Amino acid sequence: MQDVTSNLNEIIRIEGGAPLNGRVRVGGAKNSALKLMAASLMATGKTTLRDVPDILDVTIMSELLRRLGCEVAHDPSERVLTIDVPESIRHQADYDLVRKMRASTAVLGPLLARTGEADVALPGGDAIGSRGLDIHIAGLTQMGAEITSDHGYLHAKAPMGLQGADIVLEFPSVGASETLILAGVLANGVTRLENIAREPEVMELCRFLLRMGAQIEGIDDASLTIYGVEALNPTEYTVIPDRIVTGTWAVATAMASGRVTIENACPEFLEMPLEKLAQTGVEISSNGRELSVTSDGDLKAVDVVTLPYPGFPTDLQPHFIALNAVAHGSAMVTENVFEARFRFVQELVRLGADVHIDGHHCFIRGKARLSGAPVEGSDIRAAAALVCAGLVADGTTVLSDVVHLDRGYEGFVPALRELGAVVSRESI
Repeated sequence: MQDVTSNLNEIIRIEGGAPLNGRVRVGGAKNSALKLMAASLMATGKTTLRDVPDILDVTIMSELLRRLGCEVAHDPSERVLTIDVPESIRHQADYDLVRKMRASTAVLGPLLARTGEADVALPGGDAIGSRGLDIHIAGLTQMGAEITSDHGYLHAKAPMGLQGADIVLEFPSVGASETLILAGVLANGVTRLENIAREPEVMELCRFLLRMGAQIEGIDDASLTIYGVEALNPTEYTVIPDRIVTGTWAVATAMASGRVTIENACPEFLEMPLEKLAQTGVEISSNGRELSVTSDGDLKAVDVVTLPYPGFPTDLQPHFIALNAVAHGSAMVTENVFEARFRFVQELVRLGADVHIDGHHCFIRGKARLSGAPVEGSDIRAAAALVCAGLVADGTTVLSDVVHLDRGYEGFVPALRELGAVVSRESI
C-alpha cells in the first residue's frame, strides 16, 4: 500500500525523445474503487474488492474507513482489498483526510443512511476549481436531512430516517449523483433521481449496490428509480478498468510515437477521446479488452470540448492540450466542467508550448518541439499530462509534486521504463 508521506520529496526525471513500444496493463478505476470502498459501509460484514489499484487515494480512503471503525486490508500483489464493517460505525470524516482527497465525501450518503448522522469535513483535493456540495445538500434536504455547516465541517442529521423523494439534479454532478444513490438505497420509500451523471463509474456503483441487495431501476439511463430496502449485504466485486489511465497511455503513445498495446482497457468507455485521437492521425484498433495504439508522432491538431459523459471527459483535457502543443496546426480546447482546470497550462508554457487562455477556452498553436524544464503537477491529470509532454521535449524535464501522480497512477514510472522511456524517480 502506498506510503502517504514517502513521495513528498521526490521528483520524476524524463529524458525526451524515446519512442514507446510494448504492452502495459491498466488496473481498476480509481474513481470506481474509491466509491465502492465508501459504499461498503452500507452493510455489516466483510466486502472484498478485486483489481484495486495500489495508489495513494486508496491508502487515504482505507485510513478514513479505519477511523470510522472498519478493518481494512489491501494486498497490492493480488490487487485485493477487504473491508470488514462492524455493526456500529462512527460518523465523522476528519479534515486531515478529506482535505487530501475530495472522494472522501463519498462517505456522506452511507454514514447518513446507516447512522442517521454524518459529520464530514469540507473537501480539498485537486486544485482544478470550486466543487461545492450544494447539489448534494439540496438532494439530501429533500430526503429529510437537516444540514448545517460550521468550523469547516458539514453536519447532517436524519432523525426520522431518510425518506424517498423525487429529485432533479440541476447539473449531472458525479459526486452528487453517487451521494443520492447511496442515500436512496436505504431510505424509506421510493427515490426518483432525474438528470443524474451517466459516467461508467456511477453506473458501476449501482451494479455494486444491486449485488449488495439494493433495488434500482433505470441503470445506464439519466433517470433512476430506487426502492429503499431495510438492509444490504456484504459482497465481492471486481473494479472496472480505469478509462482515464487507458486514455493517458493512448495519448502518451501518440505523442512519443511507437506502438503500445494496452491490456485490460475499456474502449467502450472512451468512444469520444478515441475518436478525437484518431483524428490526429493515430492508428487505433481494439480487440475486446485490448487496445493498440500506433503513432509516428506526426500529429494533426484537434479541437476538444469537455462535457459530462458520454461527452469528452474533463480528466483527459490536460492530455489533449499537451498533445496539441506538439501537433501540426492550431486547436481550441473548451472546458465546461471545472473552471480552474487550465492552471497547469503555465507549466506547459515553461516547456515552450504556445498556449493562450481566454475564459474557459484554451488556444494552442502546435510547435515542432518542446524543451525540457522543471515543472510542477498541480493535480493528478495535470501531472500525467506534463509527463507526456516531457516524453517529447528536448533535454530533461523534471516533475515535482509527484504526490498528485501517485494519487491516481499505479507504477507509472516503472511502466514507462518497460515501454522504453528514459525516466527515473529520485529523492531530493
